[in-house]
Amino acid sequence: MNTYKNRYGDQFTFTLDSDKNILWEGNFNYCRIGYPNDYTKAYNAFVADGGRLSFNEFQQAVHEWDDETNTHYYPKYVTMVESLKDKINMVDPSGGPHINCEDNMGRYGEEFEQMIVERFEKIDTGYKIIVK
Repeated sequence: MNTYKNRYGDQFTFTLDSDKNILWEGNFNYCRIGYPNDYTKAYNAFVADGGRLSFNEFQQAVHEWDDETNTHYYPKYVTMVESLKDKINMVDPSGGPHINCEDNMGRYGEEFEQMIVERFEKIDTGYKIIVK
């Protein structure tokens, strides 16, 4: 088990569980959570309207901003991007630490080196970090 003290003095623990995932426990009373975007509906509408970008290109382009018109380049489709509320891809308790999917957990202890965050699951005492 490793302990992390954030800038407000809150302590968080990181513990390897029997499944080789990480239990992240502490004070999550004030916390931001992120959800990944689902571009499926927006992309399907874009293609139906004659759009020719690949899915990956579209994911970037739909968020681009035109400074001259002060609008998105694709305003119709940006409003169709939805969140996948059943998947958590970022957790940020007030004062830190901020952890995202794809982060290497080695910064929280040598035993976590090369353990890459795949997703988060809410548990009673915090979050279970599922690693690749």
